[in-house]
Amino acid sequence: MNRFLDVELAAGYKNCSQKIRVMSEDWVKNEICCPKCLKKLVKIKNNTPVMDFVCSDCDEQYELKSKKNNFGNKIVDGEYSKMIDRISSRNNTNFFFLNYNGCNYEVTNFFAIPKRFFVPSIIEKRNPLAITAKRAGWTGCNILTSSLPESGKIYYIKEKQVFNIKSVKESWKKVSFLEAKKDILSTNWIIDVMKCIDRIKSKEFSLSDIYLFENELQLKYPNNHHIKDKIRQQLQFLRDKKYLEFKSKGKYKILS
Repeated sequence: MNRFLDVELAAGYKNCSQKIRVMSEDWVKNEICCPKCLKKLVKIKNNTPVMDFVCSDCDEQYELKSKKNNFGNKIVDGEYSKMIDRISSRNNTNFFFLNYNGCNYEVTNFFAIPKRFFVPSIIEKRNPLAITAKRAGWTGCNILTSSLPESGKIYYIKEKQVFNIKSVKESWKKVSFLEAKKDILSTNWIIDVMKCIDRIKSKEFSLSDIYLFENELQLKYPNNHHIKDKIRQQLQFLRDKKYLEFKSKGKYKILS
């Protein structure tokens, strides 16, 4: 894989964001395939709302976000209300995220986030623009990548390490069970429990380990008065979907 953006493509542009858009879209078109089926991606014509690429075979759609250096814990996105509408209606695309080195335009990180991980709880509302601004009152949003479980980030490149393309497809397939979740609340719950499991920082864990997050989850779901029962329900779902293995009473293991 060539991990460098083609700087010659940007020669005719003065605006920095336009330069990066042209270079990064060309790089994705030439170097990246669909994580779901590994088929070729097709570039969509410019200015198509919320979509940059579509798979030539399975029709999965992708929006590309590029940034110099690392994204950090949050990624700046567009208008808050439109993002929430997209999520709530399930009329959403998957995302690609690309980091590049600002000195030599080397791609250092590239990952996909499946659309099923986009729930309202990972979208942060920014402050409205001041009344003196050209778009006074406009309210943007941030995507809180820190609120996602690690399995929700499908890496092609991580800290310059290129992953085998078959492992990319396996990682995508591993979390495809979320497609079975039909409503936002149940999807929220399973993602939150997956994130809690990540924070234990061990492949094997017990119920007592994950019960440590009970108070935190209670604050997030104040109308639920049976948090431990709900946690166990999500663990059973993850076990049935081969994300976890049940080792013994109250003991679980994350399957690789």
